[in-house]
Amino acid sequence: MRLQNAFSMVVIAFGMGWYLAWKLVLVHVPLVQEIFGLRKKPVKPKPPTRRRLTQFYNSINAHDSTST
Repeated sequence: MRLQNAFSMVVIAFGMGWYLAWKLVLVHVPLVQEIFGLRKKPVKPKPPTRRRLTQFYNSINAHDSTST
């Protein structure tokens, strides 16, 4: 009886660990997504002026080209 209880506790512990790993980490791994056929999020193209630095440097370049 002790052996069965110990075995069932180990199986339950592994099952809970696998479930947590699946929910927290493995779902986001691309290889696992391919193996299990999970749906990937569509990739949205990034806009050309997506950052403040890009806008800043573009304004400097525009200012330099108008002054020369």
